[in-house]
Amino acid sequence: MKKIWCSGTTYEIGYTHGVEAAGEIKNAIIFYADLFMKHSRLDWSQVKLLARSFHDTIKTQWPQYHKEMEGIANGAKCELLDIIALNVRTEIVFGKFSDGCTSLYYGRDGAAYLGQNWDWMEAQKSNLIQLTIIQDGLPTIKMITEAGIIGKIGLNSAGVGVCFNAIRAKGLDMTRLPAHFGLRVALESTSALGAVEKLERIGLASSAHILIGDPGTAVGLEFTSTSTARVAINPSGFLVHTNHMLLQHANICEPKWLDDSPVRLHTVEEKISQAGGRLSWEHFNGIFEDETNYPCSINRAAEGSSDLATLFNIVMDLGTKKAIVRIGRPVQGNNSEEKVLLQFP
Repeated sequence: MKKIWCSGTTYEIGYTHGVEAAGEIKNAIIFYADLFMKHSRLDWSQVKLLARSFHDTIKTQWPQYHKEMEGIANGAKCELLDIIALNVRTEIVFGKFSDGCTSLYYGRDGAAYLGQNWDWMEAQKSNLIQLTIIQDGLPTIKMITEAGIIGKIGLNSAGVGVCFNAIRAKGLDMTRLPAHFGLRVALESTSALGAVEKLERIGLASSAHILIGDPGTAVGLEFTSTSTARVAINPSGFLVHTNHMLLQHANICEPKWLDDSPVRLHTVEEKISQAGGRLSWEHFNGIFEDETNYPCSINRAAEGSSDLATLFNIVMDLGTKKAIVRIGRPVQGNNSEEKVLLQFP
């Protein structure tokens, strides 16, 4: 996996990202162009036209992110609307295609572990990058992201970690934050509760679940385009989420999507119960290797009825500010395709 360090002004951060990941960005555009055509009958010029609808709001409300995307576009020698389209791809398609994931926080006996499997189409795996972002006055960020996208899954130097679950509840409000910008806002925060309060004030443009943790606590935030609800840590000290709403949201239509989402949720809860409610670091890692209900399991494979696979697993120890990323489907021992260590002093 390509490792990129970005620092300086927001434009310079984006420019470095664009230059270093130019090939992966171009390939990501090709990947999503094919996906939009297949699932929405939209060619890439039509997708960019829809992305243009977000341009003015982003430039006015979040100019730092607009400037960073300008830098990415110039560095990668592509159009700004290409980069905006990548970053708002969730909002453009209204949930017609979404990545499936299982995320978990465990906080008990002094531990603060956060992790997830990110499940998506295998053709996009080669376009994943490890991005380190150093900004004046903000925590340093280390995340795994799709090339060209400015916010994804990872942790920061303040010990705040972020995971993401796609949700398919209908609705769109372009005055609110696109989901990937919401992840970036969380990663620029100095505490989980600080991130939660910021995101609750702004709201997200479309439905999603963002799990935010730090060494002291965690909160799951379920979003629709009109509502926000907090999922709390349960009395046993953990919080698990998959790809369906756990809480009630008024006047929201959530079409049935992944039949395995409740199964994966139950499997995590069962694994924790079998461990007596207490998880070691090894137990926590092992949950993401589970193949119950294969291929539509926590450790997902693109076989049979499943067109998604786990492209990476990330587990974070927020107390020590480190994360281990296993590329591909996580397996026991040292047999993963590649391991990446994200760590702060």
